[in-house]
Amino acid sequence: MSVLDKLATSLNISGSEPNKQLAKEIAGSKDKKAVKELVDNLYNKDKRIQSDCIKVLYELGELDPKLITDHVKPFIALLDSKNNRMQWGAMTALDMIALEHPALIYSSLGKIIAIADEGSVITTDHCVNILLKLSTIETYKEDAFSLFIEQIDKCPTNQLPMYAENAVPVIDNDNRADFLKVLRARLRDVEKDSKRKRVEKVIKMVG
Repeated sequence: MSVLDKLATSLNISGSEPNKQLAKEIAGSKDKKAVKELVDNLYNKDKRIQSDCIKVLYELGELDPKLITDHVKPFIALLDSKNNRMQWGAMTALDMIALEHPALIYSSLGKIIAIADEGSVITTDHCVNILLKLSTIETYKEDAFSLFIEQIDKCPTNQLPMYAENAVPVIDNDNRADFLKVLRARLRDVEKDSKRKRVEKVIKMVG
């Protein structure tokens, strides 16, 4: 049976539960052939198949990122898709494997940032996660964190508290001042009290 036969679309089931179950099945069996078949069908003529394939792949990346690391280049290429679902799905997959294949992802940051700047909130969320993950690697730390600062300086206020909270583990003496500076500057933009308090809590935590 082809792995495509197990996708939600093929089973005529609405929702993504079959795709999640398929990801668990592939993760359990370490089935690299199934992974390749999913990657090969990211440009299937049926957009529903495309969507199911990227869903299984990024779910698989969360379960066992090593199973999809060989396919980082197709995910980067997929960022150019005009289909928003595929674009943010590709960014999600890259987020899942950022620490498995950091050199190639770092070399593609220009494209990743450009796509995030024009993409959906979900696309940007995963781009920010990628930058924070690269910030944990000494070789890429300075550049990645600088790009992260640019993101939180211009992100919607709705996203600011989450981005600030997620950054706490990578804050150190080298980047603390820049981080605090941008958060304090952005506080004036945060109108909702609950979100303001979350940002203020981060400032207090790392200050």
